[in-house]
Amino acid sequence: MALMDFIKKQFIDIIQWTEDDDGTLAWRFPMAEMEIQNGASLTVRESQMAVFVNEGKVADVFGPGTHKLTTQTLPVLTYLKNWDKLFESPFKSDVYFFSTRQQVDQKWGTPQPITIRDKDFGAVRLRAFGNYSFRVADPKLFHTEISGTRERYTVADLDGQLRGLVLQNISNAIASSQIPFLDLAANQLAFAQALSTELTPAFTKIGLQLEGMTVQNVSLPEELQKILDQKIGMGMVGQDMGKFMQYQTAQAIPKFAEGAGNGGGGIAGDAMGLGAGVALGQVLAQNLSQGLSGAGTAAPAAAASVGIQPDEIMATLEKLGDLKTKGILTQEEFDAKKAELLKKLI
Repeated sequence: MALMDFIKKQFIDIIQWTEDDDGTLAWRFPMAEMEIQNGASLTVRESQMAVFVNEGKVADVFGPGTHKLTTQTLPVLTYLKNWDKLFESPFKSDVYFFSTRQQVDQKWGTPQPITIRDKDFGAVRLRAFGNYSFRVADPKLFHTEISGTRERYTVADLDGQLRGLVLQNISNAIASSQIPFLDLAANQLAFAQALSTELTPAFTKIGLQLEGMTVQNVSLPEELQKILDQKIGMGMVGQDMGKFMQYQTAQAIPKFAEGAGNGGGGIAGDAMGLGAGVALGQVLAQNLSQGLSGAGTAAPAAAASVGIQPDEIMATLEKLGDLKTKGILTQEEFDAKKAELLKKLI
């Protein structure tokens, strides 16, 4: 009886795999020292595919269904072994099952801000995150390129490589979508489609099919967000430089008053550091007066009587140069205002 049990264990009559929920993509059927009985039954479920590997080479691939393993149903393996069609004998071969169901809600994101070129802001560093889904579409290619001879290969094993592919293609996706940064948040679907288009060939190359891609958020680092807020504020008052200076003046006066009340700190202290000194109060008053008088209207006599000294003009030029460096002003806007201010020195 023990001898019969031993002989029985040497042959496999049924080959199948019941998937678990641990995100397994590839699973090797436990062969040990056993051989597959010629005429054995292979069961491949709807969400699976099976691959026979003989001496390191992929021999046959089976889709969903129940298959009786004979020399007729294993044509490639039969050819490799040079079997005669009437020869019936157990054979040794590795069998790998692959899950072809969708692997959903896979996360991606930018651990560090990435730099892209934007037509409005030039070079911009942004963060983004979302999710995607994929499936094994070509088990033969996936076996030879990724999973290999491992007993089990999971989604977690592949996660790092797929995240890297997403990050590698984000810049190209934004460039191909031709969507300015300011519109990315409102066009996340278009951004996701562009990213999916960029990623599809990379996924196909390793036997995967990208099923879906979402972009859930696009944002700037905090320091660039502050500059963007200033740019938006400028847009609210138009592109006129005089109006922009008036806009900044209106924002600065409350903080200036607060700083003066606290012993000269706040914006007043910053202005001293820039070389504007006490003249800042005169510049603020004049800019506010010009804003109240309206475009093309002369300033009131009281404001006109407050002249602009050379050191005040230089301080203003320094401030404008800083705005240009941060990308708030264009080179043309800066040059125009610079010429206007320098005329007052003549």
